[in-house]
Amino acid sequence: MATPQLLVDKAIALEYLRHGAKVAINHLGGPNDEPLVEAFHSDAAAVAADSSTRFITVAGDISKPETGADFVARIVDAFGRLDVFVSNAGVCQFAEFLEIEPPLLSQTVNINLCGAFYATQAAGRQMALKQTPAGGSIIGISSISALVGGGQQCHYCPTKAGVLSLMQSTAVALGKYGIRCNALLPGTIRTQLNEVDMSDEKKRAYMEGRIPLGRLGAPRDLAGPAVFLAADELSGYVTGAQILVDGGLFVNLQ
Repeated sequence: MATPQLLVDKAIALEYLRHGAKVAINHLGGPNDEPLVEAFHSDAAAVAADSSTRFITVAGDISKPETGADFVARIVDAFGRLDVFVSNAGVCQFAEFLEIEPPLLSQTVNINLCGAFYATQAAGRQMALKQTPAGGSIIGISSISALVGGGQQCHYCPTKAGVLSLMQSTAVALGKYGIRCNALLPGTIRTQLNEVDMSDEKKRAYMEGRIPLGRLGAPRDLAGPAVFLAADELSGYVTGAQILVDGGLFVNLQ
């Protein structure tokens, strides 16, 4: 997995550990990540007694082309092969369209889209060309924002549409190697990205009122769908798909 969104990564990773998988997590690194990473290792140990041999964390800036390749190499060095790869890099700083400056646009595109491309390409190269048998599952975390517009997300929504398109395109490109590529499209999930925004009670109540299931999503809500897309016995004939994980928000937009 590759992302600064450690809460979502944690939920998916812990569920994978519960199912017996060996798991590696990429995180940006630096002092801000340290408490989250320490808590991550503690939670992993609580879920799996043998987590010291089944769980590793690797620091690196996913927006850099070399990070994806280095991360995949660390995974293979630790575990021998790569069968499932979840690309979840994402940043979103709300901003008015007319006020967005090039540095913000570049940062958002470089992390959300370029980072996803580089990491997915590195995973695909390993799954297709460097291991026997070839094959695997790549899961891109897109967003409901890939399907709708956002007035303060004109720099963000196109990147998530790009991730969806990347999964559709790689499904075509990598199918001949037995690699399945699919996208998860979460709705409003409480993470670090929207913590300040969702602390506004009126805004949160408005959002919850639009969701048929009546609540905002939690990182754990992505874990089950991620397990489904990872498992050949469950989703072996599913590729190029997009699965909304939004409590019904998209079908209720009007």
